Amino acid sequence: MAGSSVAFGAQHRAKKDTLKLLEKRLNEIGKGKPVLVVGWSLGGMFARQLAHRCPKKVRAVVTLGSPFSGNLKTNTNVREFYERIAGHDVNEPPFPHVLDKPPVPTLALWSRRDGIVAPSAARGLDHERDKAVEIDSYHTGFAVHRPVLMQIVNEIRTFLAEAEGWPPTLQPLVVAAPFAKA
Repeated sequence: MAGSSVAFGAQHRAKKDTLKLLEKRLNEIGKGKPVLVVGWSLGGMFARQLAHRCPKKVRAVVTLGSPFSGNLKTNTNVREFYERIAGHDVNEPPFPHVLDKPPVPTLALWSRRDGIVAPSAARGLDHERDKAVEIDSYHTGFAVHRPVLMQIVNEIRTFLAEAEGWPPTLQPLVVAAPFAKA
């Protein structure tokens, strides 16, 4: 839901009402039931803030390569780009920013091969998330590479089963076949 928050224009930058708009969308999707919120990169940062804002509406938060831990000035390779586009310092977003772990179950999926977000920033410290799992992927792979997406789905199923106390139903991992030669 929170998705990637990469923006290429002023009309898409974070504004004071960003979390309010995300909460409105959460209400539309959830229809009174808590929703699993998954966010990639900056979207994961928004997902965590949304869980702080309305924890009873969020079932759990899953971050995919999201730089939620450590120094926000140094935990990604794109901070200057982000600040230029967003129009604000990374440490001063236009809405309340809570650094603590959200009051809902949290799963951090991270990669040492990310290339954009520092692995330690996406993995977080023990007190900043409930579980962290390494995924072998580049940053964009979290959002577009089918074998990675299948692994993400299985990790989320396992995490929810553990967090909510029900047996997981895992799908077998399928490795993408090489391209056929023409």
